[in-house]
Amino acid sequence: MKRDPGSSPSSPYPHFKSLMQSRRNALLVFLAFAAAYFFSALVRGTTATLAPAFVQELSLSSAQLGLLAGAYFLGFSAMQLPMGQWLDRHGPRRVEVSFLVAAAIGCLAFSLADSFNSLLAARLLCGAGFAACLMAPLTGFRRWYTPAAQLRNNSWMLMTGSLGMLAATLPVQWLMPVIGWRGIFLGLSALVALAAVMVLWRVPPWPHIASNANEPLNRASKVQDAGQGMSSYRQVWRHPYFRALAPMGFFCYGGLLAVQALWAGPWMVHVGGQTALQAASGLFFINLSMLLTFWAWGVLNPKFAGMGWPVNRLMAWGMPLSFALLLANILLGSSGGWWAWALYCMSSSCVTLSQPALGLAFPAALAGRALSAFNLVLFLGVFCVQWSVGAMIDGFKAVGAAEVQAYQGAMSVLLLCSLASYAWFMRRASDNPQP
Repeated sequence: MKRDPGSSPSSPYPHFKSLMQSRRNALLVFLAFAAAYFFSALVRGTTATLAPAFVQELSLSSAQLGLLAGAYFLGFSAMQLPMGQWLDRHGPRRVEVSFLVAAAIGCLAFSLADSFNSLLAARLLCGAGFAACLMAPLTGFRRWYTPAAQLRNNSWMLMTGSLGMLAATLPVQWLMPVIGWRGIFLGLSALVALAAVMVLWRVPPWPHIASNANEPLNRASKVQDAGQGMSSYRQVWRHPYFRALAPMGFFCYGGLLAVQALWAGPWMVHVGGQTALQAASGLFFINLSMLLTFWAWGVLNPKFAGMGWPVNRLMAWGMPLSFALLLANILLGSSGGWWAWALYCMSSSCVTLSQPALGLAFPAALAGRALSAFNLVLFLGVFCVQWSVGAMIDGFKAVGAAEVQAYQGAMSVLLLCSLASYAWFMRRASDNPQP
């Protein structure tokens, strides 16, 4: 996290500048953010591993399972717009600590829930509480780092999330016979509270800066004026690059997370004929693959930026491969395994570059709202994909399709929607070159 040599010496955030020039302090700030994001990903990913237990104990249908998993993202999405304003105004530390307290309460409530409805409500609260775990550091990175460093740090935060998803697989499966899923969530509640303490301890307060000295004063003034009320988001919604990315964020990025966080597990069980332990092992290797992928992106992104390769080009080249691999998974059916879904997720990871690229398209004073607005689109996509895939599986089976065919049909619809969103991006992105 050492500040890049190319960083501007005229930063209007001198406290942060001195902080980030200290390698040790910068590392501790990153680790505090990373710990919170680790637990948010762990809680997000537990549904895929614990799906067989929930189905057996509560007799859930595929649609109910999808709704339970998607409730996390619904709660997450509901907080994005107000959170974006709070991040720009109050900064990452104050906002994230407040949200993590709610997440700890949500995990505690989940451990005590005794019905589907109470599980659903607790899951919603967990999603709302973890809503700032990626946007808070990204908002800080937008002000503290150069574009190349922002791409690197974004990838390494996502790598931390993959580590959390990794912990949600075999480790959770191993703990199940020992403490049960209620004990797991009780422990998570305590760990999330500890993460909140770490953020409060290591992340410095947000200085009140009227404008960014690196940007024209008239534009900064307009941004400040626009910050009063939800009308400030009009600048985000109307931005051409936001509109170019939004459909692909909804279907491609949302589809990636929906598969990784839920449907890869049930696919391996119901289509591949694997046991719950085998599926958990497969999820472990899928998330290990994603961890290594995001580490590689963190290493390569500054090099790509130095070579003059824009993010748009990387996404334009990478996404067709992910579509081909999703089609291969659908056609392979029961013949595919965890490796096939790992390849799909790894190839889809290039869409994650859209987040820092979008942040760079806006002035720093508006970055929190721009990133949160895109996160709203993204996680509404995850919720809709997770729920609709389950609903389509039930629907296809209701009209006589075999279970394997039902899963294949639902994923085929996702593929078609993803292709349409990519076509929209390719049509619009040429007018919005990004670094």
